[in-house]
Amino acid sequence: MPKRGHPASQVVLFHKPYGVLSQFTPKDGHPSLSGFGLPKGLYPVGRLDRDSEGLLLLTDCGPLQHRLSDPRFAHPRTYLAQVERAPSPEALRRLAAGLVLSDGPTRPCRVRPLKEEPRLPPREPPIRFRKSAPTAWLELTMQEGRNRQVRRMTAAAGHPTLRLVRIALGSLTLKGLEPGQWRRLSEEEARRLWR
Repeated sequence: MPKRGHPASQVVLFHKPYGVLSQFTPKDGHPSLSGFGLPKGLYPVGRLDRDSEGLLLLTDCGPLQHRLSDPRFAHPRTYLAQVERAPSPEALRRLAAGLVLSDGPTRPCRVRPLKEEPRLPPREPPIRFRKSAPTAWLELTMQEGRNRQVRRMTAAAGHPTLRLVRIALGSLTLKGLEPGQWRRLSEEEARRLWR
């Protein structure tokens, strides 16, 4: 499974539900990863905030965890973001070109407005609907994963994120997994993470 020289390891793909912490210890009354029957000894690769959903990778292999978290290796991460109001072409250009956030400029990314609402499992609790504030969906693919980066970018462009779902990491997707479900990666899928 791993690159030559690394011991055999486990890699698990988990569909993190809304409201769950990306850690194994509950905190402040919020549920954690410990309630989903995940194999022992795993650690999350990167994080998804409590109020974000979607693909979370976990492994017991430190070198793989480092490789997937290190921006030098540029693993693409794809998100669906429900934002306030439909962004103008100029706002989309700003997002794609990169914005200056409090911790420095972001790398350029791919941004695509979706014509229709994506087919996602319902979120509990659902986003509060307001007739006076229509929403739009964006697909964003970026090569870095800073703390709350997508939310900070869309807010800086004038379109705060209401719902955020990570749907892919490289070629890995959430296909076939409902919120709270997980599966082990095949040897070939795990090998691809080293390339």
